[in-house]
Amino acid sequence: MRRLLIALAAACAAVLALPATGSATLSCGVPESQPAWIDFADGSVSFWRERFARPGVVVATGGPLLAQDARAAGAATVHWDMHLRKRVGTPSQPADVALMEKRADSLFDYAVSVSGCQQPLIALNELWGSWLPMPLTPTAERYRENVLRFVSRLSERGARPALLISGEPFTGGGASAWWKAMGQVSDLVLEKYANANLIWRDGVVRGSRRLRMSYRRGAAKLLAVGVPARRIGLMIGFQTGPGVGGREGLKPRSRWFDVAKWSAFASGRVARELDLAHVWSWGWAQRNARSNDPDKTYAACVWLWARNPGLCDAPAELGRELDADRRTGQLSLPRSTRCLYGSSTLTASEVASLARLTGDRELSLTALVVRAVERERTRISPTEVLAAERRLVASRFGGNTRAYRSALADVHATPAVARAIIGDELRRNEIQSGLAAARPSSADVARYRATYGPVLARRVVVSPAPSWLPEGEGIAIATSAPEAVFRARTGRTFTVRTLEGRFTVRALEQTAALGALGWDLARPAIVRELRDESRADAYASWSLGRQKAAESRLVCERDRLPERADVRLSTFAPFLSFEEPSADTLSALSGG
Repeated sequence: MRRLLIALAAACAAVLALPATGSATLSCGVPESQPAWIDFADGSVSFWRERFARPGVVVATGGPLLAQDARAAGAATVHWDMHLRKRVGTPSQPADVALMEKRADSLFDYAVSVSGCQQPLIALNELWGSWLPMPLTPTAERYRENVLRFVSRLSERGARPALLISGEPFTGGGASAWWKAMGQVSDLVLEKYANANLIWRDGVVRGSRRLRMSYRRGAAKLLAVGVPARRIGLMIGFQTGPGVGGREGLKPRSRWFDVAKWSAFASGRVARELDLAHVWSWGWAQRNARSNDPDKTYAACVWLWARNPGLCDAPAELGRELDADRRTGQLSLPRSTRCLYGSSTLTASEVASLARLTGDRELSLTALVVRAVERERTRISPTEVLAAERRLVASRFGGNTRAYRSALADVHATPAVARAIIGDELRRNEIQSGLAAARPSSADVARYRATYGPVLARRVVVSPAPSWLPEGEGIAIATSAPEAVFRARTGRTFTVRTLEGRFTVRALEQTAALGALGWDLARPAIVRELRDESRADAYASWSLGRQKAAESRLVCERDRLPERADVRLSTFAPFLSFEEPSADTLSALSGG
């Protein structure tokens, strides 16, 4: 460990000693656009001239003749070194540290000759054991020391090393200092080789989101330990051998082309979002039967077209085999939009308005998604909402609109927010009433009767039949029926106003505790209540399932999806609930 710490200190000193022009730019001829797009090619890539030898493309290669021809065709070039292992060793067999400076000088001189650049960008393939936890073995420590000394020397000479990182880097514990030191002298390129089968199976929205989140996670680890964003790159894989990411046998080829397009969009988006330096493509080699896939040339065309339609006319080459849509699933959201769900726009202002009621922006976003999902299932007209609001004011505020507005102000809700919540309640009731309810057993009825024995119950006749007594005559229970039903004198006919409407009620018997009623009399009412509870549970399951399914159509800012939850906004404003309030609540609303 002591030797590694000395190497870290030496690397930091070397960075401070670099001239101001040391490696500030990417490389000769490489555009300073953000990100820079860089594509690997060697002599085995049969289509490199057709696809990559053109202005606007940067070719990474270790072949002098290929590099020269690529530049002659208008492409920029950077150097690709395939043999880092031979230069620094491995974690189990590190090379002699005394050889690092000499070997780095040799590579630098060769990279200059290949790239035609005095300050070349040099891709180093690749770091072994990036995932190794701390503490490292003594040989792994020496290996890390070798890598750091090697790239530090390249940087001293004026190169811009770009170390390829396979696997998820372990940055915890003492490893963070090594990664931070590496980020001072070398770019770090994260190899992100997704299995195309899994991405395509997710579809354009979920698949694109999965890619973006994977790219962000990798970069976030390095950013968290102090590696500058402009020292981080992403490498996307197009290899076709099994078990290494890339195509993984995905058929038909049009599906692979979809994934190639999504990968370009996703990597470019994350690179711009996080201000990363570059995005690389790899896997184009055709060295053997395992890698000699004739569809690679078309995937390369799609990759180029997705990032810049002027680089390759993929729609013309592939016709119906390519979905040329460049918007679906992408984070090109209108300004001030938090999420898009199909054609529904969930705005940041809507979220903020609801958050004043709920005190929680994420919960408010979930409620907006639930609303959008429910609107697909059932439609409630503005006329129905306004009528329900009038019934609410009449039944719970004695027709006093000012008192109603005051109650809204107390919970930080506007009339528009209140009407939207009333619409939610109407939709919820309609959906819930159409869901299947389990038939309660005798044991269920007995448990309910024992639990709710003290609850008030009364035999009444109601016209028209309400939801809390759909038979029109029978036992009403205070867990669902209006409080006024249990206060009236026996034999009296009276009117009850609720959010459901206006009902004429006649009390046939005295109010009594549910537990005091005979089994045969109480059982139908209890079964009704239990079936209502079952439908409420079914609604919660339905809602959570629909929220999960909605994620395949939900595109949110920076992929920050809302949590799934059984949200009922009326819990933050109980007087808007379609469940009948208690006597205490009614008294408070009326000011009594």
